[in-house]
Amino acid sequence: MAGLVSAARARQLGGSPVVWEKGSRPGGSMLLSSCVIWRYSSFDEFPRQCPAGDAQLQRLVWERLDDALDWLESLGAPVTQAETDNPLTTGRRFDPAGLTEALLRAAGDVRLGETTSEPQILATGGFQGSEELVEEHIAPAAPLPLRANPWSAGDGLRHGLERGGALSAGMDEFYGRNMPDAPFGEADFVPAAQLYAARARIVNERGEEFLTEPADWSETRVVQATAKQPGAVAWYEIDGARLGDVRQRVGYARKLGAPVEPRHDGVAVRVRAAITHTIGGLQIDNRARVVGAEGLWAAGADAGGISTGGYASGLASALVLGLTAAEDALS
Repeated sequence: MAGLVSAARARQLGGSPVVWEKGSRPGGSMLLSSCVIWRYSSFDEFPRQCPAGDAQLQRLVWERLDDALDWLESLGAPVTQAETDNPLTTGRRFDPAGLTEALLRAAGDVRLGETTSEPQILATGGFQGSEELVEEHIAPAAPLPLRANPWSAGDGLRHGLERGGALSAGMDEFYGRNMPDAPFGEADFVPAAQLYAARARIVNERGEEFLTEPADWSETRVVQATAKQPGAVAWYEIDGARLGDVRQRVGYARKLGAPVEPRHDGVAVRVRAAITHTIGGLQIDNRARVVGAEGLWAAGADAGGISTGGYASGLASALVLGLTAAEDALS
């Protein structure tokens, strides 16, 4: 998302941008997401939810997002829901394919399957696609299945560091979902996510409860904790009285072939931590410039430290920083 946004804004401002898209199609992981782009309803909630995040960048994303969403609509991006249905947050849900098409038209020159050795704005999507970098920085107990596009493998991080850039806080953190412990594909990324941690008793393979506090609303800390358990797996035990509307997700896990077994008076589902995008990355300032690397900007998951200690919308950061990087690069 960040690369297409940067190019679309740069073209509006009179530039002649080129998007060097490593992948075989545009849209990155945005195209595979539920495409809800949101901020916390009040700014005070942002640092409360992400206490170790960069305060300047949090303020930038929070203050610019509403206008940025209007800008997306002005490009013809189709909104499918005008609110988030979460009192903590506000934002809009877009059709991911329609949003990708709108940004593609506005960006102009997008070259698929190509890279460049001299990028100006880094927007490669983080380093979750590199088992080596994930093992080095996040150190999970076992390799994490990828719940994202396969091309975001740390190219931006490596280039930024080679240019003298600095690392942000939160390099050991990531956003992801506990998924059924079974093979899954891109079409399963959203519907197969086992999003009911607050209703479950969560234990590791030894039967030990390992969460040190109640499940957070986004379940980001839950999946990070699961990644540190033996095999990076856990069991969600749900008693019969609490199954309720999670039956559909449990059924999806069973359909994929994950272990689902009777336990006590309910069921237990074995889940595996899967990674969507990294939270740490290159350190940037509030104009999206990579700290220590003159003439280089970073946006999206290549820029780190915004939601350290918690979680905030990755698409919101990609949108705002994509705009900011293009505007500053052409100023």
